[in-house]
Amino acid sequence: MTERVDCVVIGAGVVGLAIARTLAMAGREVIVLEAEDAIGTITSSRNSEVIHAGVYYPTGSLKARMCVRGNRMLHAYCDARAVPYVNCTKLIVATEPDEVDGLKGIQVKAGENGCRLDWMSGADARALEPALRCEAALHSPTTSIIDSHALMVSLQGELEDAGGMVAFLSPVLGGLAMDGGRVRLNVGGAEPMTLDAATVVNCAGLGAQEVSRRIEGLNRASVPPLHYCKGNYFTMTGKAPFERLIYPMPTAASLGLHYTRDLAGQGRFGPDVEWIETLDYSVDEQRAEMFYGAIRRYWPDLKDGQLAASYSGIRPKIQAKGEPAHDFDIQGPARTGLAGYMALYGIESPGLTSCLAIADYVSEMLS
Repeated sequence: MTERVDCVVIGAGVVGLAIARTLAMAGREVIVLEAEDAIGTITSSRNSEVIHAGVYYPTGSLKARMCVRGNRMLHAYCDARAVPYVNCTKLIVATEPDEVDGLKGIQVKAGENGCRLDWMSGADARALEPALRCEAALHSPTTSIIDSHALMVSLQGELEDAGGMVAFLSPVLGGLAMDGGRVRLNVGGAEPMTLDAATVVNCAGLGAQEVSRRIEGLNRASVPPLHYCKGNYFTMTGKAPFERLIYPMPTAASLGLHYTRDLAGQGRFGPDVEWIETLDYSVDEQRAEMFYGAIRRYWPDLKDGQLAASYSGIRPKIQAKGEPAHDFDIQGPARTGLAGYMALYGIESPGLTSCLAIADYVSEMLS
């Protein structure tokens, strides 16, 4: 039996939940299909939990626009719903004299994006963080850390209050473009079903490309490649060395091997960059050697044996190793080739920060 429904969102990560909530609150009938048995178990639960300011991204890009707007929206949302976060702020540091010009370039880029960064001399930065080694720094006053699970629980609750629902253990096995722009989805699980949807929004993260390729009638040329870029994290023993987040100069694939902490004050370092071919969340203890070298550039007092392997996440990159970073790829019907089908690809950092802004953006594209 086929059930006709209004709107299906595929994926109950933070972006999928935010989109589903926004659509439901706008009066749409929304069902979220999640292949796992709980919300946010993959990319959304394996990151640094940072509310980013919008510093690094090309001016005018979706990442820049969604992050800067999302930062404001997410702070306001957390204040209104009592979602735990700490406005700990962040220092971006130049650890060598030849990095200072690059740091100035970051400040210019941030200003173009509408993001405030305050210049600090090395001495002023060390006055704030005595354990820090740097030549100069930029202070980001709007960077925070957040309880990402509490955020997702809040989004799910508001989705359900607006009449939406999440169906767990419900993987999308395939689909078919129908007349009138509708999309028929074949859904697996203990109780397989077929849904005939007016609108489908694919927010499946690491699985987004595979889901789209299973939809007959979709423009296959619109589906970008997927590359797995693993980020490993190490925790530390002993007293946390910094109150603020510490970020070195960014690399082509990441924001550098930075220092963050959780809401309880536990310090951690990462993520690094490890390009992989298959999904693998194990953390190789031997990578600690590289961590020690990178961290000691800005925290020289790190002692041997203080780091322990913790967890990893995998970024859904749409660029290959060595290629320039790509923007978020949010495709409306004009690009997917299906009137009732949207797809989001490459939603890596700053996806968490941007989730509410992305939700508004998608809702506007569907209106």
